[in-house]
Amino acid sequence: MNALPDSLPATARNDWLLPAALTIGVLLLLGAAFWPTVHSMIEVWDRSETFTHGYLVFPISAWLVWRQRDVLAQIRPRPDLRGLLLLAAAGAGWLLADAGSVNVAAQYAFVVMLIAAVWSLLGAAFVRAAFFPLMFLLFAVPMGEFLIQPLMGITADFTVAMLQATGIPVYREGTFFSIPSGDWSVVEGCSGLRYLIASVTLGVLYAYLTYRSWQRRLLFTLAAIVVPIFANSGRAYLIVMIAHLSDMKLALGVDHYIYGWVFFGLVMLLLFWIGSFWREDDQPAPAAAPGAAAGAASAAARPFLPVAVAVLALAGLWTAYASWLDTRALPAMPALQVEAQGGWQPGEDFTGWTPHWIGADRQLRRTYTQAGRNVLLELNYYVTQRQDAELVNSQNFMIRQKDPLWSNVGETLATVQIGGMTRQVRQARLRGSNGQRLLVWQWNLIGHHATVNDHLAKLSLAFERVLLRRDDGLSVLIATPYEDAEIETAAATLARFAADMEPAIGRALDQVDGP
Repeated sequence: MNALPDSLPATARNDWLLPAALTIGVLLLLGAAFWPTVHSMIEVWDRSETFTHGYLVFPISAWLVWRQRDVLAQIRPRPDLRGLLLLAAAGAGWLLADAGSVNVAAQYAFVVMLIAAVWSLLGAAFVRAAFFPLMFLLFAVPMGEFLIQPLMGITADFTVAMLQATGIPVYREGTFFSIPSGDWSVVEGCSGLRYLIASVTLGVLYAYLTYRSWQRRLLFTLAAIVVPIFANSGRAYLIVMIAHLSDMKLALGVDHYIYGWVFFGLVMLLLFWIGSFWREDDQPAPAAAPGAAAGAASAAARPFLPVAVAVLALAGLWTAYASWLDTRALPAMPALQVEAQGGWQPGEDFTGWTPHWIGADRQLRRTYTQAGRNVLLELNYYVTQRQDAELVNSQNFMIRQKDPLWSNVGETLATVQIGGMTRQVRQARLRGSNGQRLLVWQWNLIGHHATVNDHLAKLSLAFERVLLRRDDGLSVLIATPYEDAEIETAAATLARFAADMEPAIGRALDQVDGP
């Protein structure tokens, strides 16, 4: 933006010098003010190959703006106070996301704040003309990990169905399946998320550069979403078939990844080649709306410096309040105490399995027994929500991927009866290498209200924290052994234990002082 075409009149070039310099300066200062959020994005780009493209998003966006420099330079920059409204809304969203430690939401809010700052300083005409380059910045946010489990399910469903259609017998438990030549499992790396993210990012950029009509851009974007999902499922099936037909000598180890990337590369090459038959990049881009540039040019220029100060001040309010929240002292926390109820008695530990819940301020693990049935109770208490110490966290799960001793052969939300009341629990079936099987129920308690909705739990806790109220929460997890034919009996055991022990578990929360 600061290197304008020489063909422009000197007055137009002068109109851009101060706004361009102020806009770049404000964007850099916003990046510094929200550095923890920026750094959280960079950390994901650095550690995950799925999101490495994030390093390129900002340069690509700048290049896209540069491609339009002749058109953009003809728009007189004019501050637009409506951008401050978007900035305020994005800042409020960032505060809630930061209070709830939802990095993805905080990162999206930060990018929207950058766009709002550009709108505030350069005006609506500039934003309309540079709409796609500005929106492309949203691809910098490393979002999509929530799709891993659904994509794993799609891959497993397709692979098993194709194997059966090929005449190969398959025994399946969750994402694990066995065929006569060997055992397989669909893990996170097989979900195809990496292919999907790469395809969508490249597909959207390709559609913008290649097509002019929004219909073609939309259709190609949809193709860039659907094709990699089916391609990944086909890739998984081909790898299993290659290994099966080669007596488990090929498509294992490094070959597994090489075949996967080669297959995906060929599919993407085919997609872009087919898309090139309808290309429109030889046609001129759609002209700006009549009067957009002229209207801006004829309007009286508003002072830029006060608007830049307003942008920085408004954005700074949110970071200042968030920093103050982080400095508050933690409430007093006595040890968790849960008395045995309903005839349950302390028992001996019957399993070596330990769930992976991180950052809890207080933890309790006890085993109970009644009438020959054993139940494990594990409580993880979080007195207030902060980074790496959150009731709802992507690092809180039943078992690790590729755990050497345990496999999760089925996890879902189940509707159960507890104490005569119908409600949902997160139910998992675990299989140990020693042959032991566990039925596990998990839910969260927030203010004595049981929930398994992670999104509502995050939002509720974030609001409580921002409003200076109690934002504590308790994860309740119970587990009991079962045999294949006894899963209903195991579920009845867990329901009876939960109904008997929930009052005592609730009283444990009442021992904690408020903020």
